Amino acid sequence: MKLLTLAASSSRQSINKHLATYAASLVIGAEVDILDINDFEMPLYSIDRETETGIPVLAKNFLNRIAQADAIIISFAEHNGSYTAAYKNLFDWASRIDPKVYQNKPMLLLATSPGPSGASTVLTAAVNSAPYFAGDVKASLSIPSFYDNFDLTVNKITNTELNATLVIAANSLTNHK
Repeated sequence: MKLLTLAASSSRQSINKHLATYAASLVIGAEVDILDINDFEMPLYSIDRETETGIPVLAKNFLNRIAQADAIIISFAEHNGSYTAAYKNLFDWASRIDPKVYQNKPMLLLATSPGPSGASTVLTAAVNSAPYFAGDVKASLSIPSFYDNFDLTVNKITNTELNATLVIAANSLTNHK
């Protein structure tokens, strides 16, 4: 199984990247492809820009990475209760090529933050909207208070209950066929 893994954050120290990468390591037998959305930085989407210059090749490359995957893990950072501008822009450009951005792939959607809400607002939005973009959400999980529940030195969730839930969620991706 080829597993596309990404954080919907442009931060080089993204806690969501740590979470997504750890979750991917839990999927038995997966070949993990870690995507950095910084490699897909494009001008802000607008219909005027699309009309004038067309769709950037990076948006096509992003959709190709999804096409090559058997399943997807995304961990969402939350900016003011919503998606990060970097992820939303990448998604908007990609959706202009194909509104079925997620291409019917099974997905695990995650979110975390330093605070007690664990970016649950953006996770709820992502879970609710994914089916409209051909995302087959198998599981979702918010990890609250990241630094209290995740050890960056060993790159692992330390809360045994949350870790057990994540193991089950991650391996739900292998039960889709």
